[in-house]
This record gives sequence, C-alpha cells and structure tokens, in this order.
Amino acid sequence: MANDYREEDKLGKGYDSKLMSRLLQYLKPYRKYVALALTLLVISSAFGLAGPYLVKIAIDNYITASDFGGLQQIALIYLLFLFVQFFTDYGQLYIMEWIGQHAMFDLRRQLFAHVQSMHLQFFDKNPSGRLLTRVTTDVNALNELFASGVVEILGNLLQLVGVMAAMYYISPRLALVTFVIMPLIVAATMVFRNRVRETYRQIRIIIARLNAYTQENLAGMSEVHAFVQEEKTMNHYRSINNDLRTENQKSIYYYAIFFPVVELIGALSMALILWYGGSSVVRNAVTVGTLVAFLQYVEMFFRPMRDLAERYNILQAAMAASERIFKVLDTKPEIVVPAQPQTLKGFTGDIEFEHVDFSYDPDNLILHDINFRVNPGEKVALVGATGAGKTSTVGLLCRFYDVDSGRIKLNGIDINQLDPNDLRSAFGLVSQEIFLFSGSIKDNISLGADDISDEQVTKAAEQVGLLPFINRLERRFEHGVGERGTSLSVGQRQLISFARALARNPKVLILDEATSSVDNETEQIIQQALRKMFEGRTSVIVAHRLSTIKEADKILVFHKGRIVEQGKHEDLLRQKGVYWRLYQLQYQDQEAV
Repeated sequence: MANDYREEDKLGKGYDSKLMSRLLQYLKPYRKYVALALTLLVISSAFGLAGPYLVKIAIDNYITASDFGGLQQIALIYLLFLFVQFFTDYGQLYIMEWIGQHAMFDLRRQLFAHVQSMHLQFFDKNPSGRLLTRVTTDVNALNELFASGVVEILGNLLQLVGVMAAMYYISPRLALVTFVIMPLIVAATMVFRNRVRETYRQIRIIIARLNAYTQENLAGMSEVHAFVQEEKTMNHYRSINNDLRTENQKSIYYYAIFFPVVELIGALSMALILWYGGSSVVRNAVTVGTLVAFLQYVEMFFRPMRDLAERYNILQAAMAASERIFKVLDTKPEIVVPAQPQTLKGFTGDIEFEHVDFSYDPDNLILHDINFRVNPGEKVALVGATGAGKTSTVGLLCRFYDVDSGRIKLNGIDINQLDPNDLRSAFGLVSQEIFLFSGSIKDNISLGADDISDEQVTKAAEQVGLLPFINRLERRFEHGVGERGTSLSVGQRQLISFARALARNPKVLILDEATSSVDNETEQIIQQALRKMFEGRTSVIVAHRLSTIKEADKILVFHKGRIVEQGKHEDLLRQKGVYWRLYQLQYQDQEAV
C-alpha cells in the first residue's frame, strides 16, 4: 500500500513556474473571458478604494461645514459606487467560476482520453485507485485555482498595492507609520506557511493511505467476514483515521493562531494610527477625514494579507495535483497508431508467430522463440501449466503488449503496421476474468456499439444458450446486472461474455480459459454453442480442461515459455510427453473426485 502511494511522500515546490505555465494553457481558450474578469476586478478594486476617500471628503468638506446638501450628494455617490462594486464583483465571480468549470472539463476529458490510450503495462504498474484519484480528486483540486485562485491572487496584490498608494497619497507620514508593521506580518506569514505546508503534506499522505485501505477492504469484504477480521480491520482503520484527525487538528491549530495574530497586528497598527494620527489632528497637521479614511484603509490593508495566506494553500494544492496529473499526461503510450497504417481488408484469419520473445520484466523472459501458424478456419488450442505463457501469447496477438523480438503477422501483415483498433476489431476475446459494466444485459452484450442491432444481440444470446435464462427475467434484455455483474452467477456472466464476443461476428475467436469458472452443466451448454461458433471461423483456445480441446485441429503445448510439443490430441498422447503427463494428472484428479 505504501509503495502504491510512494509519490505522496515527496514534497513538491510550493510554487513551480513550469507547472503554472502548463496549467494556464487550459485558460488560454477562454482568454477573452479571463480578460473581462480581470477588467471587472480592476473596476471593483478601484471603486472599493474610492470608498474611504469619499468618507474623507464627506467629513472634511461637508460634515465639518454643516453642508447637508453636499453630504447628500456624496452619500449618493458612495451608494452608486457600492452598486457598481456589487455588480462587477458578481460578474467577475460568475465568469471565473464558469471558466473554472470549463477548464476542468477540458483537463478531465484530456486526462481520461489519455489514460484510455495507454498500453496495458501502464495499468499493471499503476493501480486503478491511483488513476481514479488523478481523474477526479486531483482535477477537482484545481477548481479553486482555475475559478478564483489566479484572479483572486492578482486581485489581492492589486488591492494591496492600491491601498498602499492611496494611503501614501493621502498622507505619507501616516502611511509610513502603517508600513512599520509590515515586517511583523511577513514574519508571521512565513512561519505559518512553513508549518501549514508540512501539515498539509502529512494530510495528503494519510488520506492516500486511508483511501487505499478503505478501497482494499471494501473489495475484499467477503474475506473479512469469512475470516472474522472485522475487529482487526476496524482497529487498523481507526488508527489511520486517528492520524488524519491529529494532522487536521494541527492545521486548525495553526490557522487558529495565525488569524488572531494578524488581527492583533492589525489592531496594533490601528492603535499607532489613532495615537499618531490623533495627535496630528490635534496639531492640525492632518484632518479628521484623513484619519477616518486611514483607519478604513488600514482595515483594507490587512484583508488581502489574510486572503493571500489562504490562497497559498490553494496554490500548493494545485501544484501537488498538477504535478501528479502531468506525470500521467507525460507518460507516452507504447502502442500507437502507425503513421501510415495498413488495413486488414479481406482478412481470412491467417495468424503467424515468428521467433517471438517477450517479457514483462527485462530480466525475466516469459516467452522464448515462439513459432507457430494458425491457418484460416483452423481451431488451435494452447495448453500448459499455470505460468507457461499461454495468456501472454494471447495478449501479444491482440497487441495489448509489444513483443521484445520477432514478429506476429495477420494475413502476412506485421501487426505493428496495423491500427490497434482495426486489429482488435477482428478478434472476439473471451477471457477467464469477466468484467460486466453497470447497466442492462443488452448494454453488456453490445457495449453500446451503434452497429450492433437488437436482433444481433438476441441472436448472439440464443447461440450461447443464454436466451432461456433471459426469457425468465421480467425485463428480459433490459435486466440490470449491477456493479461488476454481482447479481448474476459466474456461469451467467460467462455466457454474457460469449454473447458479447459473438455479437461482433469476429473473424477470429479467442477463448482464454473461458470455461474454467463454470460448472459442468453450463460447460455442456457452452460446448454445444462453441461447435456452431467455431464454424467458418479461426479459433484460438487457451484451455485448462484438456477434455474441452480434444477436437482441436492443432494443440500447442507450452512449458516454461516455450512450445515443446504440437499436434492433435491422439498424436500427443502417443508421444507420452508433457501433454500426456498433463492429461494423466487431470484424468487422475477427475477419477479421485
């Protein structure tokens, strides 16, 4: 579990200009809207900064002069400024939220499409839980950056500069008194940032552990119950959850200290202004209106300082999320469409392996010098002990993986010269591990393909003997199968997978131990269907039960990644080699039963 999330232990930069540059590319299609939002932000900031100055004019020019008419005019102007600020704030926030949602939509779509294009070895090395986090949680972490972070940070900086300029314009001396406090704010912010950054890193690590542990135990809940591990599981979960609570409490503690400290520094600044500014008013060095305006500007001065501390967390979360997202996007798929792909037009089902070597790990060769040919319409079986290389051979044929050396040819064409989608559309694959999607039986047979009609779905179900079961269901083909098909038996799920393969009328039928999980009665139904399915079609069968492949035109016997024997069933038995020993062992097991 720790190895799956080892990248969480690394603490990236609080700000990375390269990552930020890449993130801003997702705002580029909406740059006109970003420009409009920035314009509205500038207008809102300008009208907000004008408020205290209007108060200064009202006090110095009209209240002290008892000019009620002039006071009414300035009050109306102040009210107008508030309305303008309200509508510009509303427009700016709405536009940026709209931009944020569209930018996230674009990124999520690009990320999911990229993940779909990846080779299977990529998924072998990256657990599904991690990839799910990248597509969902990490993309959502960018929402605040896209929607408000970038513009709000600019707005806070703009307001900070604007307030400082306004204060200096009104009274340079009072401004300098206010700026004396700035080193205290900077020091408090730096300490807060460093402490919160470390706490945030720990929270990320623990959340990753908690998610992994939760996902693992939900998936294996039947084993937890079967072996009475509920209490142990709960104690472990409680321990991780307690660590998460502790780190979150640390974060709350730092926030609880930082913001009162900022308020205290702000109050200290207010006190200095009241003391120095009040004495200046007494000496007639500044007006009362100037002092009141300054007090308002001081409050406005500390507001963006607090907001920037909040924005730092948004920025750090975005940097961490974007680093993980771009790590996935920067991983290039190893199996790609050739620049000028050849086509399988007129494919007859001719398959040839020429001196094929393959390994998942460069130091551990799985297949050694595999050579065989499957003629059109021929039924070839691959047999051997577990780990002999049968399933790996099928995976290479479908080009889920690329060979280390040698060639695989269809109708004399190297499969590396074909579009992978064109290649796989020629095959109907039924594997031992059946995956059913949430939805109806019809959806799982057709997989939503527009070129597969309801008649084809019904015909495929009938061919594999699934129709009697479907006819007993109230909604027939619209019956929901539930997540991963848990509402169906293993045999029923297997039959659906057969119908799924047949509905596409493939040129080559590939069965990867497709009947190993079904009972004898269901297997008999499938065997009857298979005899019809094999007619006029090339078939490659990976079989564990040797009794199911007696009628094969050719049997390839795999042993430790090599083809050690090949021939028909009777011929191989007469040789009394590896196949004969496998058959005897299986026969003895059946006799014992």
